Amino acid sequence: MNKLRFERLYGAGLEDRLWDIARLRMTVFREWPYLYEGDAAYERRFLQIYPDSPRSFALAVLDGDEVVGVTTAMPLGDEDPQLQQPFFDAGLDVGRVFYFAESVLLPGYRGRGLYRQFFREREDHARSFRDYEYVTFCAVQRPDDHPLKPADYQPLDPVWRHFGFEPRGDLVTGFPWRDVGESEETTKPLLFWSKPLD
Repeated sequence: MNKLRFERLYGAGLEDRLWDIARLRMTVFREWPYLYEGDAAYERRFLQIYPDSPRSFALAVLDGDEVVGVTTAMPLGDEDPQLQQPFFDAGLDVGRVFYFAESVLLPGYRGRGLYRQFFREREDHARSFRDYEYVTFCAVQRPDDHPLKPADYQPLDPVWRHFGFEPRGDLVTGFPWRDVGESEETTKPLLFWSKPLD
């Protein structure tokens, strides 16, 4: 395994890494709890939102020439309206919120402090603009008795709380995708977690 190196990508500079982000999303989000049956063409269209957002940010982790992990962020005001709507409904100012999107890392690279770096670098990026009050992300909610839930699954809730995030039961949205082994899309609930920027 080579020494890992990092690429920090901003705004339009994310364009060249969109296929890498798509590949990692389809690989990692295929795991529990997302069970995402990805489609490369859809992913590429979906991810165009990053280079289209001037304040977007990504940190890519490379082992040699291979991208083995990536994390992304952008202003919530540049994101999909389905992600913005719960904040509007709660009377919150979308323009003061920075959204943390993907954090995807291949299994062999987990447990090496990269997740901590993902959070730190996204927060530093959001803080650099000096006009955001909160950072947020959302996570899929699955029933505890779901038949595909691994017996040894450990939820990330304690990790997110360690980084200062708290669940917001008043901020929930839904997104449709096709689960592994399914033929039709179904909408899944996604719960937001947030923290104030100091």
